Amino acid sequence: MMLTFSDGVTRFLAQALRCLRHLCTGLGKETSHDCCETVKVLLCASREGLPVFVVAEEDFKFIQDEAYDAAQFLATSAGNQQALNFTRFLDRSGPPSRDVNSLDEKVALAFRHLKLPAEWNVLGTDATSHDGGPRETLMHFAARLGLLRLTWFLLQKPGGRGALSIHNQEGATPVSLALERGYHKLHRLLTE
Repeated sequence: MMLTFSDGVTRFLAQALRCLRHLCTGLGKETSHDCCETVKVLLCASREGLPVFVVAEEDFKFIQDEAYDAAQFLATSAGNQQALNFTRFLDRSGPPSRDVNSLDEKVALAFRHLKLPAEWNVLGTDATSHDGGPRETLMHFAARLGLLRLTWFLLQKPGGRGALSIHNQEGATPVSLALERGYHKLHRLLTE
């Protein structure tokens, strides 16, 4: 089976080895599409010696929603203490626990679709923000809310592992925040 993607500019084929659910996660990441465009997806099949035929087709529209806006805000806030301290209000007025998983999934997915500059770093790009003093980081934000997927994403980026040992103004590290709040899976991820 093959999947054909077309955005009017590029056309290519990809081997369809997973179910369609995994396709949605890969769109944009594997295909380098912009976040706000429509992409036609064709599911094609063929047998040896027979022509390729279209089994199904659907248009997927990438949208700029609140999760995308939140990811953009957080990405541009890396190293900005004023902005990161502002995110702490979510600690007091955060989403209900039933919505945290959805928030985590959406913001982590949106982060994967952002076009981050090559020099982007979880700790920020400003050398003055790396003075060794206590400060809030994106990793503190993710750990405070128990955002497992976002934390995993941040750990893959430059500065991600380094953020784990940084203390904030209250003396907490992302690792200690996860443990203190009972996010056991997150704590395991941070200590692996």
